[in-house]
Amino acid sequence: MAGDWTDRIVGARMAADREFEDRVEASQFSRQEWGLIMTATEFEIEHPGDPDRARLVGNTEKLPSVAPELERIAEEGPRGAPGGGQGGSDGGSSGGGVLGSIKDALGVGGSGSSFDDSKMAAAESLVAEYTDRLQQHLEDNGRWDEVREAAQHGERDE
Repeated sequence: MAGDWTDRIVGARMAADREFEDRVEASQFSRQEWGLIMTATEFEIEHPGDPDRARLVGNTEKLPSVAPELERIAEEGPRGAPGGGQGGSDGGSSGGGVLGSIKDALGVGGSGSSFDDSKMAAAESLVAEYTDRLQQHLEDNGRWDEVREAAQHGERDE
């Protein structure tokens, strides 16, 4: 069960979050967007049984499911101000409404989406950078082997 080993890294994640704040600030994402990106990310350990190949990765396959909310946040701009983001300021529903959001979530929407493929790629890249830093934090604090082994045992129990 993945929860067993992920519960063991809560403190390390909090420390990595603090260390990563400057990187998020320098990115194209707001803190609110980053929080949503991280909520949609599931951590996995590839090859937990092989100490030389084991690697922490962020599975971002659920990221498209939060794209409409990320788009809404971007369009609202700072502090929820309408039209403050990249999406224009008409305030109406001319962007396609519910159907447009569904199309965008499925990746078949028009070019009006402010959370496009390039932002998705940037989010995935930032998640990869974060997971590398988190693994490094675990290694630096002598916790990586414990977490890796817990993931390996959890994998066997499933």
